[in-house]
Amino acid sequence: MKRTLVIATTLACLAAAVHAADDPALAAEKAAVQRVVQEAYVDGIHNFRRPDAIRKGFHPGFEMLFVREGKLEKLPIYNWIQSIEEKNAKEPLPADAKATTSAAYPLTEVTGTVAVCKVELSREGKLVFTDYLILYKFDDGWKIVGKAFHRH
Repeated sequence: MKRTLVIATTLACLAAAVHAADDPALAAEKAAVQRVVQEAYVDGIHNFRRPDAIRKGFHPGFEMLFVREGKLEKLPIYNWIQSIEEKNAKEPLPADAKATTSAAYPLTEVTGTVAVCKVELSREGKLVFTDYLILYKFDDGWKIVGKAFHRH
C-alpha cells in the first residue's frame, strides 16, 4: 500500500512538472521574472550600478532582509539606491565597463501574480551569494518586493 502511494505521488508530481513545462504562458512568465531579476538586480545593482534600471524593476516598498549579530535587519530599496548613487559619484564606472557578476537561476516558480526566484551569483567563477527574491506582478509588470540571501 505504501509503495503504491509513493508511486502514485511520484507520478502525479512528474505529471504536474511536465504540464508546467508544456504551458507556454507559464514559461513566458518565468522568463519575464528572470528578465527583471537580470536587468534590475544582477546588472542594475551588481554589474553596472544603474539606479534607473533598479527603480524600474524594484517596487518602492522592497526590503532586503538579513541577520546581523543574531538580529533581523531590513534595508529598503531607497537606501540601497542612495548608497549606489553615492558610490557612482565617488567612483564612476567607465563607459565600457564589463559585467563581473554572473547569475544562474536554478529555481523560478510562478503562481498567479507571485513569484520566487533563486539566484546564484558568481564572480570570477566563484559562488558569492545565493539569493531568494520575491516578486509580484503589477499592472506595469513584475517587481522585486523582497530578498533574503546567503553569503558564501
